Amino acid sequence: MKEARPALSRSVEDYLKAIFALTERGEIASTSAIAGALEVQPASVTGMVKRLAEADLVQHVPYRGVRLTGKGLREALRVIRRHRILETYLQQKLGYAWDDVHEEAERLEHAASERLIDLMADALENPSHDPHGSPIPTSTGEIEAVDFATLADAATGERVRIRAVDDDEEPEGLRTMEARGLVPGVHVRVESRTPDEGALTVQVDGGEGQVVETELARRIFIIRDA
Repeated sequence: MKEARPALSRSVEDYLKAIFALTERGEIASTSAIAGALEVQPASVTGMVKRLAEADLVQHVPYRGVRLTGKGLREALRVIRRHRILETYLQQKLGYAWDDVHEEAERLEHAASERLIDLMADALENPSHDPHGSPIPTSTGEIEAVDFATLADAATGERVRIRAVDDDEEPEGLRTMEARGLVPGVHVRVESRTPDEGALTVQVDGGEGQVVETELARRIFIIRDA
């Protein structure tokens, strides 16, 4: 039998996820950045970070903020695995729309057991990515390294493939992406940009050109064609 681990609180799990997301993208997990990601006051972050450090879940980096320890990283990946397996199960087995699964998974991820998640993963034939294209950590704590280049970074004339989309914002953006065909797996060619860089015109899988606002393009992660 697996050795039981002390359960972490929902708040602790949310902090670990937020710190992982910030540092995975090469950003500084400062007090203000964590507060912004979790929509809490900086004073609350200061107190929680102290608790996390005492539990050996994070380590202070002088003048930069915090980073996850090995223990903290393992715990963060467990939560992320639960979240992304739940999203995938909700969509594939229960018929949820891809813009509805994030909030539902946010509620369920703190209550679902590792056994339940493993059974869901088996029922799904162990998917490697969630409905939004994000890699799912394995049960042993491994996760695919990703490049965070976005559609907004693509040059005019460049052809790219959509790898994933950001599901952390309002679901309206996801509905817009789906309606326009801007989903993981499709190829997109950047045809032009507005002079003020506020929007770009793209061609999706050889279809007609369409205007994509730069703010939306920053939520679409790409793989550049070789």
